[in-house]
Amino acid sequence: MGFDLVLFGGTGDLAWRKIMPALFQAFRHGNLPEGGRIVCVGRDDLSHAQYRALIQGRFDGVELAKRPSAEEFARFADLLHYLRMDLSQPADYARLAQVLNARAAETVVMYLATAPSLFTTVCEQIAAEGLNGPQTRVVLEKPLGHDLASNQAINAALRKVLREEQVFRIDHYLGKPSVQNLFALRFGNALFEPLWRRETIANIQITIAEELGVESRGAFYDQTGALRDMVQNHALQLLCAIGMEPPINATAHAIRDEKLKVLQSLKPWTPETLGQHVVRGQYLPGLSQGRPVPGYAQEKGVAPGSQTETFVALRTEISNWRWAGVPFYIRTGKRLAGRNAHIVVNFRPVPHPIFNSPASSANRLVINLQPQDGLELHLLAQDASQRRAAPSLSPVQLNLDFDQRFGSERVGAYERLLLDVIAGRLNLFVRSDEQEQAWRWVEPLLEHWRNDTSGPRGYAAGSWGPSAASAMIARDGFCWSEEV
Repeated sequence: MGFDLVLFGGTGDLAWRKIMPALFQAFRHGNLPEGGRIVCVGRDDLSHAQYRALIQGRFDGVELAKRPSAEEFARFADLLHYLRMDLSQPADYARLAQVLNARAAETVVMYLATAPSLFTTVCEQIAAEGLNGPQTRVVLEKPLGHDLASNQAINAALRKVLREEQVFRIDHYLGKPSVQNLFALRFGNALFEPLWRRETIANIQITIAEELGVESRGAFYDQTGALRDMVQNHALQLLCAIGMEPPINATAHAIRDEKLKVLQSLKPWTPETLGQHVVRGQYLPGLSQGRPVPGYAQEKGVAPGSQTETFVALRTEISNWRWAGVPFYIRTGKRLAGRNAHIVVNFRPVPHPIFNSPASSANRLVINLQPQDGLELHLLAQDASQRRAAPSLSPVQLNLDFDQRFGSERVGAYERLLLDVIAGRLNLFVRSDEQEQAWRWVEPLLEHWRNDTSGPRGYAAGSWGPSAASAMIARDGFCWSEEV
């Protein structure tokens, strides 16, 4: 009978901001399978009606186009049920088992929108109640651990009660339409594949820039930092999508096997590269959108004298036949000059120039991830209006706006991932060995920073980060995309 989706942390911030709006959009678009039920678990003593009223009130903060009408929400609310549970109490899981066994749904999704410290407890308790059968799928939010050892401990505990195929480690960047188009660009078209290698590509830049600060998440962020929050998962997944070899087919195992090979091929860190190829920063007071904003140290929940990084820029290489010698630059941070996520593929210049060309004449492909979604191809062309005797080239830009082409109301990241969990599709989720290898690669950075008394470099809020990040890339003779 349909599906049951159990949302642990049903009154938490993630449920309000991301999961419930995504479930409603799936319902509005007619994408939720028939006969579904959403069981929301929380510690508050609420009735079904009270919980539904809370959810309806939260939708008042959603942008108007995505806000349900009263009639729409009434139909959606029929799917919502509330169950009060204390996740540390085994007896409460028996009550959950009664609720689920009474319906015997064909698919049961357990979405753990909780603190990572509860992942092992919840999985062990649902197994103790016999709720870990083949019809059960468990969704785990990041961060899955604080370092390699804690990640391995969580995965080891999960393996005792669940098969790998039942575990959906979510990285919402993989659900973005733009990232799915990245796979389509590479493996659905023949145009770029002959050029996708060291002989023609000079460098690749991955930027995930956020305009906001830590806002109300200071206490959480102060224990996490940009490396754990963005690089270990989102940025490395984008690097894998750019750098992986074509998989033998579009199955989850084939795709994840190739991503794992990329992570295993990342150049190991040395004392020299840890000092020269990694920049960490922390934002200071400054201006954002023309208004004064505090520095990280002044944010609520941040410990006095905190050394937590809000910015990371690094240089790495993929040590294999295709990419040897090509630098990959990753940059992410909070309180930067804009909200922008993109990948820039910079191609090598022509080997023998015969035209007068501008200094910044390198061809490049820009893959925009947010806020726009699309491609930009930067070329050189001759302006026919020129009257010069010697031919001269000018830069031109070809744009493909996916939002304009396919419509801006496409399936969002969380909606896509939730639908894939219900359908049992693992392609856009991270396998345990993949995740552990990512932690293994960032572990030397964490260790280096623990022993580095100099701390993060300060940068003004509203800037593009510490000047050392520009100096790092300049040593290779390159610059960041906004500096061209």
